[in-house]
Amino acid sequence: MDQQQLMVRAAWLYHVEGLTQAEIGERMNLTRRRVNELLATALEEGVVRISFSSPLAEMVELETRLRDRFGLADAVVVPTPADAHQLHAVIGRGAAAYLDRLIQSRKPGSIGVGWGSTLRETVRQMTPANEPGIAIRSMMGGLTRGLEINTFEIVRGFAEVLQGQCYYFAAPIYAESRQSREAIISQSVFQKTFHRISEVDISFLSVGDVSDQSLQVRYGLPVGTPPEDLVAAGAVGDLLGRYLDWQGKPVDHPLNEQVLAPELEHYRKIPCRIVASGGAHKHAILLAVARAGLATVFVTDADAATAMLKD
Repeated sequence: MDQQQLMVRAAWLYHVEGLTQAEIGERMNLTRRRVNELLATALEEGVVRISFSSPLAEMVELETRLRDRFGLADAVVVPTPADAHQLHAVIGRGAAAYLDRLIQSRKPGSIGVGWGSTLRETVRQMTPANEPGIAIRSMMGGLTRGLEINTFEIVRGFAEVLQGQCYYFAAPIYAESRQSREAIISQSVFQKTFHRISEVDISFLSVGDVSDQSLQVRYGLPVGTPPEDLVAAGAVGDLLGRYLDWQGKPVDHPLNEQVLAPELEHYRKIPCRIVASGGAHKHAILLAVARAGLATVFVTDADAATAMLKD
């Protein structure tokens, strides 16, 4: 989030929502002195008069409505770009700025990450830091085909930008069968891996839909599992490789018994669960995740946020 966005958001929280500077600092992961500087600048530049004179105020209002509607700890809404090809970069920029502040203020010991285009863009736009004590862990198995996203690249990228430690999850996203999954996770090395993944301080994931725009649909589904079968089972998209219905509940499909990722009940125990995704094709899965309380923070675009609030 750049200087202008920070200033407008702080001013909105102070003048419209009535938060104290200390509360704003906690909400935005800023020092009280920094909040005071932003509020002063907002007055000096004429952003705060009788009403807000910045188009970014619309984004802040959407953030507030998302937090209130779904009981979120926080939300970041970025403008929806006219060019849909720029969406990953725009959301990635918002997510990068949020993570920069979050890591600086909370000093987490571990972060669990998924994979996807938005996460790749987030890594590219994060501010380099020196956090050698932080552990970056892959939260799920990866793709076995397709070259658009290297699943190991995401984990390594986060570790490199933070100068932290990198821990891969060397497995495909789906086992061949439920029995194969049980055999794999029964091994002590995988039990330890799942335990550590579920104990990260922050998780940072994206969600997928069930169209051919999804990398997982194109490259990750096992042979013989067409997306039409998932749709017929009621799926609107996936989180952590698990396909969910409109309420955010796992659908009754064998694929959900083959996924190599933590159970959702264990995932829910992670205190800070960030989901960064957007685009018209993801409106349904974003709303499902919000309905089920699977995320504590959303980073999304204005059109997606508006669609979520129409529920």
